[in-house]
Amino acid sequence: MDFYQHSKEDVLEAVNSNEKGLSSEEVQLRLERDGYNEIEDQAKVPTWKLFIDTFKDPMVIVLLIAAGIQILLGEMVESLIIFIVILINSVISVVQTRKAESSLDALRDMSAPAAKVIRNGTKQTIAARELVQGDIVFLEAGDYVPADGRVIESGSLKVNEGMLTGESEAVEKSIEAIQGEVALGDRLNMVFSSSLVVYGRGTFVVTGTAEKTEVGKIADLLSTAEQKDTPLQRKLNDFSKKLGIAILLLCIVIFGVQAARIWFGGGGTDTTTALLDALMFSVAVAVAAIPEALQSIVTIVLSVGTNKMAKQHAIIRKLPAVETLGSTSIICTDKTGTLTQNKMTVTDHFLLSDKNERLPDSPEEWDESERLLVLIAALCNDSYINIEGQEVGDPTEVALINFVNKHGLDYGHLRAMYERVSEIPFDSDRKLMSTLYNIEGDNMILTKGGPDVMFNRVSQVLVNGKEQPISDDLLGRFTHANESFSNQALRVLAFGYKRLPEGKTRIVHEDEYDLVLVGLTAMIDPPREAVYSSIEKAKQAGIRTIMITGDHKTTAQAIGRDIGLMEENDIAVTGQELDAMSEEELNQNLDKISVYARVSPENKIRIVRAWQKKDAVTAMTGDGVNDAPALKQADIGIAMGTGTDVAKDSAAMILTDDNFVSIVDAVQVGRTVFENIKKAIGYLFAGNLGAIIAILYAVTFSLPNPFTALQLLFINLVNDSLPAIALGMEKPEPNVMKKKPRAMGEGIFAGGTMKAVLTRGLLIGIAVIISFYIGLSHSNEMGVAMAFTTLILSRTLQTFVARSNTQTSISFGFFSNKYVIGAVVLGFVLYGITVLPFARDVFNIPVEFGMTDWLIAAGLALASVILMEIVKVIQHRNV
Repeated sequence: MDFYQHSKEDVLEAVNSNEKGLSSEEVQLRLERDGYNEIEDQAKVPTWKLFIDTFKDPMVIVLLIAAGIQILLGEMVESLIIFIVILINSVISVVQTRKAESSLDALRDMSAPAAKVIRNGTKQTIAARELVQGDIVFLEAGDYVPADGRVIESGSLKVNEGMLTGESEAVEKSIEAIQGEVALGDRLNMVFSSSLVVYGRGTFVVTGTAEKTEVGKIADLLSTAEQKDTPLQRKLNDFSKKLGIAILLLCIVIFGVQAARIWFGGGGTDTTTALLDALMFSVAVAVAAIPEALQSIVTIVLSVGTNKMAKQHAIIRKLPAVETLGSTSIICTDKTGTLTQNKMTVTDHFLLSDKNERLPDSPEEWDESERLLVLIAALCNDSYINIEGQEVGDPTEVALINFVNKHGLDYGHLRAMYERVSEIPFDSDRKLMSTLYNIEGDNMILTKGGPDVMFNRVSQVLVNGKEQPISDDLLGRFTHANESFSNQALRVLAFGYKRLPEGKTRIVHEDEYDLVLVGLTAMIDPPREAVYSSIEKAKQAGIRTIMITGDHKTTAQAIGRDIGLMEENDIAVTGQELDAMSEEELNQNLDKISVYARVSPENKIRIVRAWQKKDAVTAMTGDGVNDAPALKQADIGIAMGTGTDVAKDSAAMILTDDNFVSIVDAVQVGRTVFENIKKAIGYLFAGNLGAIIAILYAVTFSLPNPFTALQLLFINLVNDSLPAIALGMEKPEPNVMKKKPRAMGEGIFAGGTMKAVLTRGLLIGIAVIISFYIGLSHSNEMGVAMAFTTLILSRTLQTFVARSNTQTSISFGFFSNKYVIGAVVLGFVLYGITVLPFARDVFNIPVEFGMTDWLIAAGLALASVILMEIVKVIQHRNV
């Protein structure tokens, strides 16, 4: 039943209640039937299961197998290092998952702690969780609404429903039934759980509790919204599976070939020892081929990105969100408080005056019309600014006192000068508010209200500060101004006054006729100044901005056109119009719709999913409870720092300054981070490929193993972590914000990365093979030492080349990344330890390996790096 469409009598009958409330017995029966008025806990995946799930990654499985074999062979140190790296990654993953599950807890905490009800014919206060359908509940200013309900009495009751609708202005409630289907924000005879009463008092009958409230429906949406893997996570997961299988096959082949040679070669060798050595070497190849620190490196580089974003007012709650920002192609943004200032502001006014222009900032320059307009705006007004500087009251009235203050007159000074004698509060039937003051000897009623009402109640007009009888021409000028303001989606108020007999101390509704019309003010929640440029920057980066708001369609369209969000052929639709669309119709119109107005939480999720079906990486901004499900559903949810805890906990990123510009800045950091991760991955796999090429060459041509197992593990230690992390600190590539967002299907090695990996890996492999042959001409031991030296030095020097796939190390700024310099120097130092006398036996470097041999091996490494730079220049000479 849509309770808002029925009279209060019908609703009371439908919920089997009356204005005297329920009996204790009936309450108990309903509690047993419907349960308590609280959001139920969703079953959580046990922590131990989350921990176990982290070990299902194919690369992790291969590493665990390798580490297990090493333990059996007595190699405890290497296996321990692998276990530690894997455990750290698993713990981080579990902690992040648990943090992400706090959204429902925050939502549950928003429940009102108590409720004033009538039960057994008497008024009493109960715990809000004990409310049932049919309870009669009292509300007054300052109360949180404890459940959803139909208003049955309203004494100028105003409720802030921003946490559900996203709109800052309080909604005045009525008791009249509403005809037809309307959006949540237009259900003026309903109140909703967790909204705040800001003015007046009222009574309602409970129609929904717990999961049957609008907040409860959002909780259900939160629990069913899908948590999306980021593009990088999807690519790494896919690549991990393929790499894990390939490496297992490679190790089996290498071990099989070596085992066959041992078994059939004879030669008096201890078969068991030789087979164990072959197995150990195969395991070492697996460890060398898999960059086990890859996940840690990615995490560290993402963390570096989060620090950069924090300095730009964007706090990252979930690390992968840094990378997701870089591939974002759609930003679905709320209007109020995100694109706009979330503060009603008077932007224009109209007077019948020869100087009808901008109001002077000095009161001494005002004429009589301007003076009276400001006077009425300040005195026919109940809002105020408290001693802490906080604005208290209706946003429309707050805008008026700010209008007064802005133009050089303190509203508080006016109120101190003139004492209010009587008043008639605003109500939705009259659409007027009136106050009575004695102003400089005149007993005057000051009135403000909707222009359509005021125009019918005036008999005179103030023209150039003088009263004149109303005429069609004069009224027509006011009507034209009102229509002009309305077409700009501005909210218009009319102001008037009337002199009353001296000594009258009480005003009544009949006094609100025969007024003198003074002027109009026009106000709007204006766009943030920086939004205009940020929308344009987003367009240049290939990012589409979509407005999704709970505000009216006309207002949303006006803001959208003003800030450049709506193009010439773009359209706006309401939530009801969206509900009427089939999935096929939405898909056909999706590219044309730039503004969605009067939307529900379900609408927001549907919009996000529609874009995701088009393979668009979608970001969603928001600040209210109503935004939370879509924030979670989006590829990246972006909450405002001033938003609700529920929104923040559902989001991956929080903007501390609520500034749309910060999103665009964060996108640049995200794109740079992703490019740097690709550089690190390219660096790692190019080095690993070089080693594998040398090993496969030796196996194919029946040569000795070019490396020992310990050497391969040592190379991993020196070359896998610090240089890759240093590459993650690189500055942005030129024109990073001039490129279109990455396509969803784009792989990790796209954009020239695969070509760079193959080129650099092949050159490293060739250099190592040549060095190996030179050493073999002396002895097997010299061949191993030469190959080891060339591989570790070429991989270390490759760090410079990996800094850019398009620019050389020199043109990119050789010394511009101090971390790369430090990583290379440390790599050389660590290698130097291996040629010291006490370490040579450990690393199989013979005594005869001298300076000449080192220079040859180092020269080959340097030559491979120079060739990498030459190839890069040739490939990109016309780019």
